Amino acid sequence: MSLKFFKSYTKSSRGTVLVNRKNLWKGKALKKLTFGKNSTGGRNNLGRITSRSRGSGHKNRYRLIDFYRKKDDLKAKVERLEYDPNRTSYLALIKYEDGTKNYILAPNQIKVGDEVVSGRNKEIKVGNCMPLSDIPAGTEIHNIELSPNQGGKMVRSAGSSAQISGTDENYCIIKLNSGEVRKVINTARATIGSVSN
Repeated sequence: MSLKFFKSYTKSSRGTVLVNRKNLWKGKALKKLTFGKNSTGGRNNLGRITSRSRGSGHKNRYRLIDFYRKKDDLKAKVERLEYDPNRTSYLALIKYEDGTKNYILAPNQIKVGDEVVSGRNKEIKVGNCMPLSDIPAGTEIHNIELSPNQGGKMVRSAGSSAQISGTDENYCIIKLNSGEVRKVINTARATIGSVSN
C-alpha cells in the first residue's frame, strides 16, 4: 500500500499522511468465508454495562482467516486485497491450484497476481509461510506460531513484524517490536514480511 501526502493548503492538511486505498477491493467479502458476529454492546447477560464505551457501531461480518497455512507445496495466487472491519491489517484473498480460496493476513508489498506458497524449503519471499528452521537470521516475519500446528498467535496487527536473531539448539530466538526476545521451537511456522497497513 502506498501513502498519500497532502500539500499544506490548510492547517489540518499540513503533515497529513493517509494510506492510499485505491488498490483495495470495492465489493463485499466472499460470503462462504464469513459469518455473522454478535455484538454485546458492552453488556452482560443481565443487560448491565460491564465494559464502558462499547455501544453502537456498524454491523460486521467476521472473516475466516487461515492462520495455519497448512496447504503445503500448493501455489496460491492473490486474487484481491480487502479491508477487514475486525482488525487493523488488510486481508488477501488467495486461490490455491486446487480451486480452494482462503483469507490470509496481507503482508506489506504484496500485490494482486503475486504467488505465495507454504511448506518446507521454499523461497524466502514476502507472503511465503515455512517453519522457523528454514528462515535465515535477520529476516522479518509475522503470524508466528507459539507451538507447531497451533496457528499464528504473535505479530498479527498492522505494520508489525518480528526478526529472527539466531538459533539455540531446537529453538529459534525471535526479537519482537517491543524489544522482547522469545524462544520458539523451530518447527513452528511463520510468514515472511511485515503486516500491511
